[in-house]
Amino acid sequence: MWRSLDVDAWSEKRKGELKDVRKPVSEIIELVRAKGDTALIELTERFDKVKLDGIKVTKNEFDAAFDAVDDKFLMSLEETMLRVRRFHEMQLENQNWIKEVEPGITLGMRLSPLERIGAYIPGGKAAYPSTAMMCVVPAKVAGVKEIACCTPPPVSPLTLVALKVAGADEVYKLGGAQAIAALALGTKTIRPVQKIVGPGNVYVTEAKVLLRGLVEIDFPAGPSEIAIIADGFANPRFIAADILAQAEHDPNSPCILITTSQDLANQVGKELDSLVTKAKRKDILQKSMKNAGFVIVKNLLEGMDISNRIAPEHLSIQTKEPIELLGKVKNAGSIFLGPYSPVAAGDYATGTNHVLPTAGHAKLYSGLDVRHFCKASSVQMLTREGLQGIAKDVACIANAEGLQAHADSVYVRLKKSS
Repeated sequence: MWRSLDVDAWSEKRKGELKDVRKPVSEIIELVRAKGDTALIELTERFDKVKLDGIKVTKNEFDAAFDAVDDKFLMSLEETMLRVRRFHEMQLENQNWIKEVEPGITLGMRLSPLERIGAYIPGGKAAYPSTAMMCVVPAKVAGVKEIACCTPPPVSPLTLVALKVAGADEVYKLGGAQAIAALALGTKTIRPVQKIVGPGNVYVTEAKVLLRGLVEIDFPAGPSEIAIIADGFANPRFIAADILAQAEHDPNSPCILITTSQDLANQVGKELDSLVTKAKRKDILQKSMKNAGFVIVKNLLEGMDISNRIAPEHLSIQTKEPIELLGKVKNAGSIFLGPYSPVAAGDYATGTNHVLPTAGHAKLYSGLDVRHFCKASSVQMLTREGLQGIAKDVACIANAEGLQAHADSVYVRLKKSS
């Protein structure tokens, strides 16, 4: 399975085919638009094989979830929550500012939080309490008043506890395209949101894309992926472990090693063969390893060029001097430097966000952060003297555009009163 890859073919394959699910996703959206809550209950029974008594998670269900998790999990969750909050609070530093840039002209920027957002927390193959944290905590830090979350039934107690600890205001037992449609369109039970964030399968992603315009989204986020840049100094067992950590997410998770060393690539292959046979999620790994392989490059700069071309969700740089390559990174969702920085550390405990653009979308989008939950407004305040200093420039350009009233709105303020 471990083989040399054609980078362009590998990169194209990992993009998936959203168009293949466009018709059924469109039909789901229209059904939710027409029938609201009734459609949500019908679709949940059809796709999740769960018959819902109610869409919204109740207080009793939250209480039962807390009873079902152990104290060690809760303590780890709360410790990690503090780290996630700390990192996202740092993102707000220097975001709101105002200063005089020249005599009589004061400019600034002001971030205002969105009022109501929706977050999609995946389920199905595994529980993702960590994703609950990553979606909800930065929204709370930003100051969002209402956070509505959807996650597929049956909902894991781990996810429910994480949502409650993180500060979610509403939780609904809904998955798939119908959950996205409900958040965007609104139903009798669910009020519509301004923006939807969170990762999901191809149906979730396509629903987000189709509903953009009616509601804002973060970015397309599909199966988890990793690119690793390594030289002969790298530890093959560390690299194999990092590949499997991403490959166990989904049978379609793509993983690539970009290295200057054929010997390292061979050793990583041997480690993978050994580790896969012992893994708990062996069935998924055997499928996802069909999307894994390596590329041999002449030097690390060539490796960086390839990495920037494919724009990986996770970029791990495991070289003798990883910090030297950081300045060469143009496209990556999240960057991990050195042998002791596994992606799993960022997934759970460092505080950085693990909701990231996949399939090359890191060329266009940033990973989820506080600013996704805010709008930015520019601010300006001028004195009479400040306005006088720029009046000629305003009038010159306004008159050139044929907008005389713009120029007049400046000069009317500068005329001496009689």
